[in-house]
Amino acid sequence: MESTAMITPGLARDLAALGRLGEDTSTESVLRGLTTALATGVPNCSGASAEHWRDHRVTVSGSHSELIMLVEGERELGEGPSIEARQSGGRATVTDVLKETRWPRYDALATRWGVRSVLVVPIEAPPDLLVVGLYSVRPGAFSPQGAGSLADMLTEQVGVAMANIWEFEEVRTDHAQLQEALAGRSVIDQAKGIIMQTSGCTAEAAFEELRRISQHHQVKVADLARLLVDEHQRKSARR
Repeated sequence: MESTAMITPGLARDLAALGRLGEDTSTESVLRGLTTALATGVPNCSGASAEHWRDHRVTVSGSHSELIMLVEGERELGEGPSIEARQSGGRATVTDVLKETRWPRYDALATRWGVRSVLVVPIEAPPDLLVVGLYSVRPGAFSPQGAGSLADMLTEQVGVAMANIWEFEEVRTDHAQLQEALAGRSVIDQAKGIIMQTSGCTAEAAFEELRRISQHHQVKVADLARLLVDEHQRKSARR
């Protein structure tokens, strides 16, 4: 009797690894890792896709470019298992696209790419939603018994990975904003020094002049200061 298990030791290891962060970690890299892990780790799975939804915007990844085109084509058609899973919040299955009657236009598109069976698992990770698709060139490749366990593991491991990414990106954003603020403060100080040198005014008066000109031209003080410093450096280099 053929096993209905869809979770292999290699798959479990690869899914757990999604939560480990590095300098190059991003939502896109996690989606690529997820689809690759599913395509190589799930028995009978020929490929996988992942849609990342946030604020009505979507990012699509796939183990194969054909599957990305299939998912995007399904969205254009407005019918198919991924759309049903996203709207219902439950798993959607196509046992055999050649015998499926719910989405005839999707079935024709899937057949074009050699897909015979499909399993789609939605994963709630507020404020995001991930819609994960598994595809096989064989009919009946994904058993209902194994789909439940796989869905539970995906929800747990992918949820952890996405939560880690949010925290990582928040830290990275805060760091970038701090660096930008420090750089802006430095260039403003340089611009103040130039004004003080040319007009003999105080630091306070130099800053007030910068702010007055920035308001008049509707530009940020830091951007104006950077223009002033750049112009001063160009003039100095010509001397």
